[in-house]
Amino acid sequence: MSAPSTTTVVRPGDLLELVGRELGASGEHRISQAQVDAFAEVTGDHQWIHVDVERAAQGPFGSTIVHGFFTLALVPLMLADILVVEETSMGVNYGLDKVRFVSPVRPDEPIRARAELLSATVLKDGGGVQASARVTVERVADATVCCVADIVFRYYD
Repeated sequence: MSAPSTTTVVRPGDLLELVGRELGASGEHRISQAQVDAFAEVTGDHQWIHVDVERAAQGPFGSTIVHGFFTLALVPLMLADILVVEETSMGVNYGLDKVRFVSPVRPDEPIRARAELLSATVLKDGGGVQASARVTVERVADATVCCVADIVFRYYD
């Protein structure tokens, strides 16, 4: 299991100096079939490629696959491994600029994320920073890209 490589800054404003840089990589994460089934229950997405193990074994991916939106939902968790802002009153997910589900993630397959800081600007009220990072989720085994998301977040002073 690989340990995360983390970038730590003291204050949100310190992000301004990191634009264009790789921030690091998360530790490994695995999504179990039970978690996939629970996600299907919560979202109502019971597509057989996600929840029918026997049918999916005969399907195009050879097994069930994790919902793309489930993989995307783990991006903030993985980003927390990668970037730490020590002195902040709060961080919030502000949105997404672009998302692509490049290849499927199979249950119990180890994945990790890497992140590059695309932008960072001081909020108009001066109380924090809005930043954007390109987060690439990949298979640990062969670094195959599974999901690429440009995530927008804010850290407040």
